[in-house]
Amino acid sequence: MKMQIISSSALAGGAMLLSVASASAESFKWASNTDPQTMDPHAVNSAPVLSFLNNIYEGLVRRNQDMSIEGSLAQSWEPLTGEDGWRFNLRQGVSFQDGAAFTAEDVMFSYGRASNEAADVRSWFAPVSEVRVVDDYTIDFVTKAPNPLFPDSIANFMILDKGWSETNGAELPARDAENFATMHVNGTGAFALASRDPGVKTVLVPNAGWWGKVEHNITEATFTPIGNAATGLAALLSGEIDFIQPIPLQDVAQVENRDGFKVLEGEETRVIMFGFGHEHDELLYSSDVSGSNPFQDVRIRQAAAHAIDIASIDRVLFRGKIEGASQLVPAGISGYSEANSDRPAYDPEKAKSLLAEAGYPDGFNFGLKCPNDRYINDEALCRAAASMFAAVGMNAELSTGPVRDYWPQLREDAFDMYLLGWSPGTFDMEHPIRFLMSTPNSEKKLGSWNFGGYSNARVDELLPGIQREVDPEARQAMVDEVVAITQAEVAYIPLYTQPLIWAAKDNVDMTQRADNFFMLRWVTVN
Repeated sequence: MKMQIISSSALAGGAMLLSVASASAESFKWASNTDPQTMDPHAVNSAPVLSFLNNIYEGLVRRNQDMSIEGSLAQSWEPLTGEDGWRFNLRQGVSFQDGAAFTAEDVMFSYGRASNEAADVRSWFAPVSEVRVVDDYTIDFVTKAPNPLFPDSIANFMILDKGWSETNGAELPARDAENFATMHVNGTGAFALASRDPGVKTVLVPNAGWWGKVEHNITEATFTPIGNAATGLAALLSGEIDFIQPIPLQDVAQVENRDGFKVLEGEETRVIMFGFGHEHDELLYSSDVSGSNPFQDVRIRQAAAHAIDIASIDRVLFRGKIEGASQLVPAGISGYSEANSDRPAYDPEKAKSLLAEAGYPDGFNFGLKCPNDRYINDEALCRAAASMFAAVGMNAELSTGPVRDYWPQLREDAFDMYLLGWSPGTFDMEHPIRFLMSTPNSEKKLGSWNFGGYSNARVDELLPGIQREVDPEARQAMVDEVVAITQAEVAYIPLYTQPLIWAAKDNVDMTQRADNFFMLRWVTVN
């Protein structure tokens, strides 16, 4: 199934546009399996955080209902004259929710905050060499080379009020700790935070001073994280909530057969994959291997890839809803490498042969870390994969837990192998190359989600060319080379593209975007 970025079909494609009709004002309750772990838009670069906070904070640009870029706090932008970079012309008359006026100084402050080493989103600004305030409503982002993708790459760069942040001691984000911005907000967006009880309930209300056109009819929006899928579905069908994302695939028919409810299906731009501790000199969770790391041998990584039976995973866990992935973006995304579209075949005998060739004829034990509340069927997927690994002699000690604990473990290198899902924020292959394949380099703001420390000098060399090349054929040739290298080295094991499965009462109209972001400003309750 090819990725469809734009679709108005009710039950197909990656971005589903439902009608937005006028209706009387209503309260709205929704749930998801993951609570946003912070209210700070620069502290954690994950979809649950960025999706939620896009309702409160705004950036210079944003993605609309069909995923294309449009102006937000910037009314327009154009390439700089005489140098590489972009000029953003800011919207005037915008206020933060506390009444403070929005100006270019807030953009400059937010850039410094988001590009700081303490920020989890700093890789967004790897191409930037300088930022200049021209006047109160004009700001220039100078890039190290031509960068046609830059406006797209900062669609989730959210602007904080400089004065509010400094007054409250939130000049920098607190990624693995807390500060004032962890629990409090002051954005320019369509909704404001009324109350926050982490892990329990978060309540939003409309921002009466919002500059934009109001298309929703919500008076109050209450979000509840529900980690147990059966509990979440019961809450929907009993009327306790109006909408939930996602629901288990096995429950689709149950919802569709109930009067008053509907299922929204699509395909997300997120690829689910396994990653390795490439830079780990020894396994951390093995009972029979000490002083070495078998995964540093490409033959072992190839064996792991050949052990995975995607067809069985699709049949048993996903009811035929997924398509196996060969690379870190789905087909249909800009830069997808058609020249490298084949994924490793399921071949357990070849996997065993590779293990023996690498010196492990009897296999070995290792640790597999996975979340249990982040991706659809994530724990079940990892249990199935652990069985497949065991069948060829790779015995995984599976450890699962909530995502609020999972990300810190990955940052602390507490894994041998791990599960990750990635959706390219720019809808271009450059994005995962920069975040997941580049050698981690804090100074250059590269590889910030490359937890395993994968490194290839040629990949690093090709990235700047991919970022600045405007000739499509020349650029694709460089991308193809990167994909070929990372496939040959099994930098990751791409598994499949994640489906989108939402469920709601049938009196709720909303937009299902291909990035799985849920935007309250497009919701009406009829």
